[in-house]
Amino acid sequence: MAGGEQRVSIWSIPERQGRGPRPAYSRAQITEAAIRIADADGLEAASMRRIAADLGTGAMSLYRYVPSRDDLIELMVDHALLEMDIPDGPTGDWRADLTLIAENTRAVWLRHTWLSGLDRPRATLGPNRLRLLEFAFGALDTGVPIDDMLTLLDMLNGYVERVVRGEIEWRREMRQSGMTPERWMIHSAPYVRELLDSGRYPMFERIVMDARLPHMSAEEQFRYGLDRVLDCIAAVQP
Repeated sequence: MAGGEQRVSIWSIPERQGRGPRPAYSRAQITEAAIRIADADGLEAASMRRIAADLGTGAMSLYRYVPSRDDLIELMVDHALLEMDIPDGPTGDWRADLTLIAENTRAVWLRHTWLSGLDRPRATLGPNRLRLLEFAFGALDTGVPIDDMLTLLDMLNGYVERVVRGEIEWRREMRQSGMTPERWMIHSAPYVRELLDSGRYPMFERIVMDARLPHMSAEEQFRYGLDRVLDCIAAVQP
């Protein structure tokens, strides 16, 4: 920020400051309107002007509640995490708990595909992010050093985000092209046959002839890879 000014976290700013008339809107109302718009038309469409129109008010009035677009996105990301269906505390089965986190994250991203447009959903410190953090680290608190926990959970999150981002992009490409996965495979078959007949790509031939993964559903592929990541985490358990 200009002049070295530090940005104040939206979570440090009370929603209602001092006395006076009751606010016309809550942050939750503004955030929910922004998410509705982003779900329908993408993150860029969720401007203050568009949100204000959805709520029936003026755009400038919303800045009293949400000071900046960065704050708005932070609220949106944290609000989306409210949909994570996780218990209040770890169950004692770290593998089941991390599986639950991964599957819930995939479900939330597929419902709110604008999350994949962020470079990496920012590490907000809102209440829902902190609830998820406590659950994830608590699940892995089996005697694993804290730095290893950070690394292992980053590995898990990286896998989930990469795969689901790819799934969202694939769906978008299929929708825009009007081509189904089956039609894409038929379209690609002649060139694939040329590559196989050349004999120059033995590993590619093994993928085409032997691999089961490309023929699985997106959900099955996700779970297969997730199990491999969890196997790696299991290898460092005390």
